[in-house]
Amino acid sequence: MPEQSPLELPEGDPFGPHNLPYGVFSVPGDPGDPGRRRLGVRLGGHVLDVGAAAVALGSPYAALLRQSSLDPLLAAGRTAWRDVRRALTAWVTVPAHRPVVEPLLHPLSGVELHLPYEVADYVDFYASEHHAGNVGRIFRPDGEPLTPNWKHLPIGYHGRSGTVVVSGTEVVRPSGQRKAPADPAPVFGPSAKLDIEAEVGFVVGTPSPMGSPVPLSAFRDHVFGLSLLNDWSARDIQAWEYVPLGPFLGKSFATSVSAWVTPLEALDAALVAPPARTHGLLPYLDDSAEEEPGGYDLRISVAINGHTVSEPPFSTMYWTAAQQLAHMTVNGASLRTGDLYGSGTVSGPEPGQRGSLLELTWNGQQPLELPDGKRTFLEDGDEVTLTAWAPGPDGTKVGLGEVTGRIAPAV
Repeated sequence: MPEQSPLELPEGDPFGPHNLPYGVFSVPGDPGDPGRRRLGVRLGGHVLDVGAAAVALGSPYAALLRQSSLDPLLAAGRTAWRDVRRALTAWVTVPAHRPVVEPLLHPLSGVELHLPYEVADYVDFYASEHHAGNVGRIFRPDGEPLTPNWKHLPIGYHGRSGTVVVSGTEVVRPSGQRKAPADPAPVFGPSAKLDIEAEVGFVVGTPSPMGSPVPLSAFRDHVFGLSLLNDWSARDIQAWEYVPLGPFLGKSFATSVSAWVTPLEALDAALVAPPARTHGLLPYLDDSAEEEPGGYDLRISVAINGHTVSEPPFSTMYWTAAQQLAHMTVNGASLRTGDLYGSGTVSGPEPGQRGSLLELTWNGQQPLELPDGKRTFLEDGDEVTLTAWAPGPDGTKVGLGEVTGRIAPAV
């Protein structure tokens, strides 16, 4: 019986031709060129060497695709993104291309995945009303859950691009200053409240000049796609340092992203309207007249050591990715190819939809019951995995890959 072609996928595979997320891979055992990084797209349980396919099939974009990074394609702009996506779809679906394409498909089990692009700047937002409300109720139980500015602008901070790492990278428990409210003075040591934040990261392709704000309508001209993101957080370090300037060492030690970037064009069927606005918005953030809705229906799952602890719905996010982009450039800040901005923790209205341990355990007061014991915050050796999918065309699912990280002891 002939072996089934990797181009023949099972019905309902979330990584079918309707998806085709981009990544960068190498083949450690390749005798001809071991370790060379190549641009690829995922198809089922395989990754296609798109540069080699482009050369073999005479693509005008061959020079762009035969690269060791996604950066050149990101910088090429929206027309190139659409043309390449159409070509890729044909390469993996048209029978005449099969003899060329099949030998260029590598099993995922035999490749190493890398960070797909060089992260230029990294910004993180605070866009979930449910998350922000929970945090407010935890730390300001006698006050308003949301700060006065929260419904008027997407709150954010600048992070550290150099510590953005690809899924599977070990995360070393950070050390720093900590001071509980009752302590007489701060102490130094490993974080005792190491946490996760289940987020979605948006990847900028086309840059913008300094001094030129990017309007809501130009979102898809600049943003190439999205990835799952885990914004690891040392809550005890963060609590002592963040007044008055915000997160710093409690966040900058590591941010993990998926090895796959899903192009926005693969997510058209997942577009949804954001939650109803309760406050009037200034014109640069007012999306009421935009042609397409700004929200995305992404279904996220959070697992600790293989046990699902939360399923946050991205559709509940109050601030959209387009609004975040407009806000972070409205002062004239420029965009660079490879800029990454995180949505902020994704949390829903139900207890089982909270995207951080801070919320899930109510700052340690309500420990989680896991098969391997109780958790308030992460312990050394714990492995956190975020996965997600989105509705695709004709009832399909679009897989968003995963982002995984295991906690190593402090050094």
